[in-house]
Amino acid sequence: MNELENFKLLGVALAIGLLIGLERGWRLRESDEGTRIAGLRTYGLIGLMGGVGGLLAEHIGPLLPVVMFLALTLILLVAYSLSLGKFEDVGITSMIASLMTFLLGTLTLYGHTVLASATAVIITLLLGFKPLLHSWVNKLERRELEATLKLLLISVVMLPILPDQGYGPWESFNPYKIWLLVVLIAGISYIGYFAVRILGNRHGTVVTGAFGGLVSSTVVSLNLARHAAHYPKMENALASGILMACATMFVRVLLLLSILNQALVRTLLPSLAAMSVFTYAVALVLWKKAGDGTPRHEFGLENPFQLGMALKFAAFLTLVLLLSRLVKQYFGDMGTYFLAAVSGLADVDPIVLSMAKTSSGAAELAVAVRAVLIAVSVNSIFKGILSWVVGGAAIGLRVVGALTGAILAGLAVSLA
Repeated sequence: MNELENFKLLGVALAIGLLIGLERGWRLRESDEGTRIAGLRTYGLIGLMGGVGGLLAEHIGPLLPVVMFLALTLILLVAYSLSLGKFEDVGITSMIASLMTFLLGTLTLYGHTVLASATAVIITLLLGFKPLLHSWVNKLERRELEATLKLLLISVVMLPILPDQGYGPWESFNPYKIWLLVVLIAGISYIGYFAVRILGNRHGTVVTGAFGGLVSSTVVSLNLARHAAHYPKMENALASGILMACATMFVRVLLLLSILNQALVRTLLPSLAAMSVFTYAVALVLWKKAGDGTPRHEFGLENPFQLGMALKFAAFLTLVLLLSRLVKQYFGDMGTYFLAAVSGLADVDPIVLSMAKTSSGAAELAVAVRAVLIAVSVNSIFKGILSWVVGGAAIGLRVVGALTGAILAGLAVSLA
């Protein structure tokens, strides 16, 4: 390397140290000088030290950065031991950050500037978001930790060992692909569930209803409709939460299809986007009319992942996949549309996943588009009727009217 390039890389190494040191120094800015292990200047020097070690390694040997790293570790351990009696916080986060700063400085001089800089930004964000991350952890319960471990079990451990080949009639049962779809659905529901748990009820029905729709718009609709008796004259607020969840269901379908079938999502995007935008717009209008009296409501969503529920969903999905082939074989397209309508009464996910897997040619794509639109329309009308029956006519009229308008908008865009 020439001298100019060396100056540039050492500057990046120094900047990495200063970035991490800025966060550490800001957090301990009220501490007296000399009462902390490392601050802005020290982190800058550590990053520069790593860069110099990487530069000298070209002339002295690759072991030099290792020796320097061990020496830095020893210095930090001594400083940490001496500070144990002075600090209330005896965590090792700053030590780890210091060692990472050295390594990133060295990594920069080996030519991985972008990687080192991006890692430094991520480290700084993790350090800076300590209060937020801890508040999230404090909101979680034991069952949610277990749900996280189970989700990792089915995705990281079980999925890779399943056979990736078809069995049964029309080879419709492929253990790997079916379980992959189960993991996909569980992952989206998992994100939505924890979004609701982290947000809590401080944002009312409109925001948490939107995230609850990623888990189950039907559950959100039922729970909110049940509270109509407890919140008299709050029909607008409750209906807005239901509609936010229903609008998110359209987005959820697009998200699933974007992962599984690009051709199908491109064809359905205008219709489902129109449905979603229309429903979101009505929900926001109702929310504004509700005013400051919007009820704060916990949605009572189920555990984000249960192994038993995953197995039941896999069985239901396998059945829908088999039935979709069967009705297509003996009843043609009308059989597919009937299955879509029936499936939509319970859950749109299986029929959506089935159509995403089986549609390839132009004719099959057209059938899949109609089947998905039928399923989401039937599911929407079902949730509207459910809201009416459970929550009364005041909520039911708002929800059914909005969802009917959304369906008509989507169908108009589809025909156009």
